[in-house]
Amino acid sequence: MIDNVVLVGPMGAGKSTIGRLLAARLAFHFYDTDSVIEERTGADIPWIFDVEGEEGFRARESAVLGELVHSAGAVIATGGGIIMREVNRELLSQAGAVVYLTASIDQLVERTCKDKKRPLLQVADPRAKIIELIKLRDPLYREVATCVVETDGRSPRFVVQHIAELLNA
Repeated sequence: MIDNVVLVGPMGAGKSTIGRLLAARLAFHFYDTDSVIEERTGADIPWIFDVEGEEGFRARESAVLGELVHSAGAVIATGGGIIMREVNRELLSQAGAVVYLTASIDQLVERTCKDKKRPLLQVADPRAKIIELIKLRDPLYREVATCVVETDGRSPRFVVQHIAELLNA
């Protein structure tokens, strides 16, 4: 039996939505690293980025991940950039199953285009930014992943069923 499942992948891949459903299916606790950070700081992610910069946010993210990966019976949805720090990749290697949720650029743009709570996408060309981030991060997601699951054109429930089958859960 798997102790934990950590969902990694780009913004808009469905980590939070799928994570909640997967946790319910496995009778696990659900944690979203961004939500935990917001609860603890009393501030939203864009505010933390504005005040502390990306580096300050990433330090908070690493601390939260360090705690959560040692919980038993948890599904953890991570922020898209969590993979960038080597310490986080090491933590993920201790986490149990790591599922890389992926989607096409078109799907990621569609899912994130109206969301003003994504500081890295508050640029003139969000599509170009997503492409840049995927190019940089995809090899790192693949490095830590137990399995890779495509979410394009699939319902969250279908994806959860597929993950459960892949993990024999």
